[in-house]
Amino acid sequence: MWKWNKSPDTFLGCEQPYADARIVVFGAPWDSTTSFRPGTRLASRMMRGDSWGLETYSPFQDRDLEDVAIHDGGDLELPFGDTEATLGQIESFTEHLLSDGKLPCMIGGEHLLSLGAIRAAVRRWPELCIVHFDAHTDLRDELLGVPLSHATVMRRAWELTGDGRIYQFGIRSGERAEFTWAKEHTRLRAFDFAGLPEAVAALGDRPVYLSIDLDVLDSGVFPGTGTPEAGGVTFRELQQAIVDAARANVVACDVMELCPPLDPSGASTAAACKALRELLLALR
Repeated sequence: MWKWNKSPDTFLGCEQPYADARIVVFGAPWDSTTSFRPGTRLASRMMRGDSWGLETYSPFQDRDLEDVAIHDGGDLELPFGDTEATLGQIESFTEHLLSDGKLPCMIGGEHLLSLGAIRAAVRRWPELCIVHFDAHTDLRDELLGVPLSHATVMRRAWELTGDGRIYQFGIRSGERAEFTWAKEHTRLRAFDFAGLPEAVAALGDRPVYLSIDLDVLDSGVFPGTGTPEAGGVTFRELQQAIVDAARANVVACDVMELCPPLDPSGASTAAACKALRELLLALR
């Protein structure tokens, strides 16, 4: 069974009581399969503190967090070193939120954790589609012999959804075999967000899980991540993509892969906070 952190700070403006909230933010501080540079387990705690450097109002959207019913209940207490137990807790908690009629928004943590929430969403909506922003394909079948990894998360998700229901944008890194495999099984757009509005229109009212790996941003804009990749999108492009994607029937979402210790300037954490603010405001 999942457990809450008992004394959370709150993300800026996310202070409505649980019973009154439409959106519930929760942190998943875990990075046990990280293969390069760890530290994403610290993201949710750092984002909550640094979010108070932002305003609740977004001039980009002309919307304010004070006008949205959002509850931030803190972090889940996750067992380091036990991947299946961690995914199980996230799945169980997400299922609880969905059963209560909430829209879950997870702050990672490494990207594998999305699989737990996706499992819960697919159980509720077997027709679920996934919109995935990332620098990496995340379509390996295994990494170092392990099938559950931050590098395999979308391959495991595909096993739940089947062909043509994972829409990937901003991808610019992966093995040749992953890109070849994607041509047959996912809808992959390399390097940018071109075609995103058309994809959202084609999705119609089908339920969508939106997963944002923040390393989709160019490493010059967002160095504070475990696997930075040059050649990424600008923050302004990500802002617009978030608004475009949120026009879909988003039923659950996440913001993943901020690694605060790798950017002591705090600029990456500030960008992550602003991305989350824009996402929370854009959700319909």
